[in-house]
Amino acid sequence: MPKAKKKAVVKSAAIAKTLDSALAGLNSICDSGTKALDASAGEAKKLAVLSKRLSKKRMTLSKRKKTATARLKKDATADNRKALSAVVKELGMVTREIAKVKKVKDANNAELSGLRETVKRATAYMKGVTAADKVLNKPKRKTRRKKAA
Repeated sequence: MPKAKKKAVVKSAAIAKTLDSALAGLNSICDSGTKALDASAGEAKKLAVLSKRLSKKRMTLSKRKKTATARLKKDATADNRKALSAVVKELGMVTREIAKVKKVKDANNAELSGLRETVKRATAYMKGVTAADKVLNKPKRKTRRKKAA
């Protein structure tokens, strides 16, 4: 019967090196995740402002369309028809722009929620590792010798 090969025992230096690289990786994940979160949150703010501005513009154009339609019904001149068609054209353009912004905003929000969750986990792990390091690296307390009575 052939001899079974002995499994190599892992050396303490190799374990220490692996642990250090894992901690460095976790640290870099926290840093890059935080930067990505900040960038994505900034983009979300810009998109929210743009969305709000376009919504206001759409509401204004809707009111303008309503008045232009009433004016056209009252007096069907070429000028009134042109004014209504210009408002309808601009309203359509703004509506298409809102749809584009909404699509980008939804994608960004999905990414942002995933980033928040991941960064939260990484930060929690880092806090746990930091707390464990504090406990493990405490200096030993010297005990006083008891006086002989």
